[in-house]
Amino acid sequence: MLGSTHGTLTTDFRARVVACGEEPHAAVHSMAAAAAEGDLDVSGRPLHAPVPDLDRFFRPESVAVIGASDTEGRPNTGITRQLIAWSERVGARLYPVHPTRETVFDRPCAPSVADLPEQVDLAVLLVGDPLPVIEELGQAKVKFAVAFASGFAETGAEGAAAQARLAAAVERSGLRLLGPNTNLNAFEEFRDDLDGPAIALITQSGHQGRPVYTLQELGVRLSHWAPTGNEADLETSDFIAYFSQRPEVGAIACYVEGLKDGRSFLLAADRAARAGVPVVAVKVGRTETGARMAASHTGKLTGADQVVDAAMRQFGVIRVDGLDELQDTAALLARARKPLADGVVVYSISGGTGAHFSDLATEAGLSLPVLSEAKQAELHTWIPSYLNVANPVDNGGHPVGDWRGRKIIDAILADPGVGVLICPITGPFPPMSDRLAQDLVDAAEATDKLVCVIWGSPVGTEDAYRTTLLGSSRVATFRTFGNCITAVKAYLDHHRFTVSYRSPFDEAPRTPSPSFRKAQALMRPGHQLSEHAAKQLLRAYGIRVPREQLVTSAAAAVRAAGLVGYPVVMKASGARLAHKTELGLVKVGLTSASQVRDAYRELTDIARYEDIELDGILVCQMVERGVEMMVGVTQDALFGPTVTVGLGGVLVEVLHDAAVRVPPFGEDQARAMLGELRGRALLEGVRGGPPVDVDALVEVVLRVQRMALELGDDLSELDINPLMVLGRGQGAVALDALAVCR
Repeated sequence: MLGSTHGTLTTDFRARVVACGEEPHAAVHSMAAAAAEGDLDVSGRPLHAPVPDLDRFFRPESVAVIGASDTEGRPNTGITRQLIAWSERVGARLYPVHPTRETVFDRPCAPSVADLPEQVDLAVLLVGDPLPVIEELGQAKVKFAVAFASGFAETGAEGAAAQARLAAAVERSGLRLLGPNTNLNAFEEFRDDLDGPAIALITQSGHQGRPVYTLQELGVRLSHWAPTGNEADLETSDFIAYFSQRPEVGAIACYVEGLKDGRSFLLAADRAARAGVPVVAVKVGRTETGARMAASHTGKLTGADQVVDAAMRQFGVIRVDGLDELQDTAALLARARKPLADGVVVYSISGGTGAHFSDLATEAGLSLPVLSEAKQAELHTWIPSYLNVANPVDNGGHPVGDWRGRKIIDAILADPGVGVLICPITGPFPPMSDRLAQDLVDAAEATDKLVCVIWGSPVGTEDAYRTTLLGSSRVATFRTFGNCITAVKAYLDHHRFTVSYRSPFDEAPRTPSPSFRKAQALMRPGHQLSEHAAKQLLRAYGIRVPREQLVTSAAAAVRAAGLVGYPVVMKASGARLAHKTELGLVKVGLTSASQVRDAYRELTDIARYEDIELDGILVCQMVERGVEMMVGVTQDALFGPTVTVGLGGVLVEVLHDAAVRVPPFGEDQARAMLGELRGRALLEGVRGGPPVDVDALVEVVLRVQRMALELGDDLSELDINPLMVLGRGQGAVALDALAVCR
């Protein structure tokens, strides 16, 4: 059933339907068929995404160049020449197409695609307006097209409308389009003399991919480059899904300016995680505030970039900040074998260098275990006894110049608790540094463990660096401490993640729970629910709330207090009432009938003075103290419903200590959210206090997620604050709640 809530069409799907000229009811029918086959979750979002077959894009058998030219001085001429060279390298037949030319670069030129001697795999459009050509390409059964033309969504509203028309034409034609506003990066010359797993590169800005492309000059293999441009059709997610299935791809490097569709991105990242292929991404936009008008605390805590960051982490995408980090991290992840242990040992010729690097590595979260006494005694066979070899290992310098150097390295790598050896060389000191570099390379070639070297010389022309270190595919060489630490942490985190990864899409609910019908009856489209109604919504999903009664007279309040049990809390309840504490509309710890009557009069007087419409006064059970938390739901423009958990109470927006996830997710991610909180120690008990019921808190997060999935976009915001988490085994109680309906 595609009802008004759990089967709601996602906004982006409906927009695509309308843009393509398809009647919405036809789309609903096709989506219902997909739901019947289990392809949609309970919110109407897809659980699977097809992997586009891009083989004929990257390795076409035939290519048509629309608008080909050989007139010197014209931009199209240089592009045509490059495409001819590229087609010869990949073994493709190239056909120039131009309505007024008989030949281009001595090749016969067809006046149109319809006049070509065969159906082509790829059409490259060197025309200012690709729209008129799309229908012709569709009729000719062309599989792929590339549009270089600019002047589309990147230019503003008028260009965005032109891009929408182009996307609709592409959808009708049946071909797949790269661009518009893209470039020639897909047709670069890639070195074919490099071995080992390769990096596949995806960039929305071609220039930003240059540092990764030039890794080939350092011996790192690159297999593909997808410059996605404006993504009118083919998008970053399509290429992630495709590259994750390619046997030669060891890592995927991305430069992302904006994601086209949140769910498509998550499905692609999920496919890469299942395959164990690391995805490393620079995603610009960290300084975007993502500000929105929100009644709830949750809405004020969750910014757009925070959601993107959480979604990437949730599905194992490694987010880095700089292009240098992108190239170093992707190169390491592509080439390094799986770690045999998590322990990192720092080995240096200088105590100062080792201490400095170890401080940074430990701060970043790397594990630097203390070597056993037996191992330290073994190392002191070759290293003077007065030097520290516990980790970091300081050899004092001289042993690297003779036979002892290799013995030390091999002994460290032989320790079963060591998975990574890092040797920072802050500057060359030949001939000893030459011998050290060679020993590290030789040791790396003889082990399955990761050996990293930081060559800190600003010159970078030394033979030990250019020839010895870069000449080995088994040594990971860096130029800075920071990039080495970032890459090694990503390497260990990635493999730890993939070992335990279970796709949340496999377990995502496909049919609504019994709670859904109860909750749907409580929704009031376009309105904010009163606290009483919001708590009924929580109760429908099995989330515990205090005993309470809604009353409309002082006498009824006294009777309710007797039934609820003293002491009680009294609160004003109204559909437009968000923050009651600030207005004095909460009274706590009332212990007698007279106090209840006085509180009723005071609360109603304040509401009348503030011109606040009430549906009554809540007389509530007073719950014992615990840890005040906050759990909520907000709608993200890209990903849809998101779930947030954090420290709650009146200081929630001051502390700003919260973690967010994008449904669907499992219990492991719910617990991981708690681990991200700065105040997580409060849950374990502080200053002699007992630990609280973390299991109950996790259960609330998962129940809220189910609510977010089933109510979908119809639940604009939900804010449970405070959620009082009681002592271990005693549960959690939602003391206050706010819900806003779409």
